[in-house]
Amino acid sequence: QTHLIESGGGLVQPGGSLKLSCVVSGDTLKIYDIGWLRQAPGKELEGVSCIDNSDEIRYYKDSVKGRFTISRDNAKNTVYLQMSNLNPEDTGVYFCAAEFLNPVWCKGLIDGLVQFTFRGQGTQVTVSS
Repeated sequence: QTHLIESGGGLVQPGGSLKLSCVVSGDTLKIYDIGWLRQAPGKELEGVSCIDNSDEIRYYKDSVKGRFTISRDNAKNTVYLQMSNLNPEDTGVYFCAAEFLNPVWCKGLIDGLVQFTFRGQGTQVTVSS
């Protein structure tokens, strides 16, 4: 059974930065596309960023382009989300999710088709002064 565990969330002031980590256990990371999703208070789950298993293609929600960077280290079975210039609208619970054998999954996730095979428990990010 594959498990995903997120970490790195916390309280940060507007303009600050955080780096989230997603560790995948129970299987090798390299077979999975990995996405980061978030759920803001009172809102639906949305895709924020996604990286394919070849580490060649990255997707970002328009509102985070230029501020967030997704990366992966297959040797460490870990995917990262570096978040900079954070604003209060970035507040929410951030989840990582995994999918495989679905070449359109990443794009669909960012376009609003939120579905996945595995998902972690989430880490809270709060942006507030």
